Amino acid sequence: MLNNFIQLIDEPNRSACIAMYNDHKERFDAAPGSLTKHQAWTGGYIHHLEETMDIGAGLYKMMDNFRQLDFTLSDVMLILFLHDLEKPFRYVEPKQEFHFEEEKKKFIDSMVHKYGIVLTDNHKNALTYIHGEGNEHNPTERIQKPLAAFVHICDVASARIWFDFPKRV
Repeated sequence: MLNNFIQLIDEPNRSACIAMYNDHKERFDAAPGSLTKHQAWTGGYIHHLEETMDIGAGLYKMMDNFRQLDFTLSDVMLILFLHDLEKPFRYVEPKQEFHFEEEKKKFIDSMVHKYGIVLTDNHKNALTYIHGEGNEHNPTERIQKPLAAFVHICDVASARIWFDFPKRV
């Protein structure tokens, strides 16, 4: 199913994402979505990605029909594919440690660069703020742009509403 969602990403990023997944397939497929909060089982990382992308595809169609969005479905799929990229490297041996959010960001940036993924300013904003604005919230300035807010909704739905789906028995 993940491959079907990756196919929705425009080139050249589609090929780069396929190459990244293929190069790290064992690690991606083994990683949990988190240690305790969502999809916290072997393979949960892929379940989380697939679910966020599935939510994104359905929500995109509905919202774009309601009022045209200023980003594409390809943009949504790309950011959702990349948004927790450190997790397979953090949770699967040999593990890398990420003590600070900035270390996670640098790792994701290095992987984006390594695979030649082309990010617009809008993509960069979405990757930075997919988990919310945090301490950067500003009452007078819009920090989280529309694409970032959209993928945040998809991530929150998977991680906080359907955190145990599809639960391994």
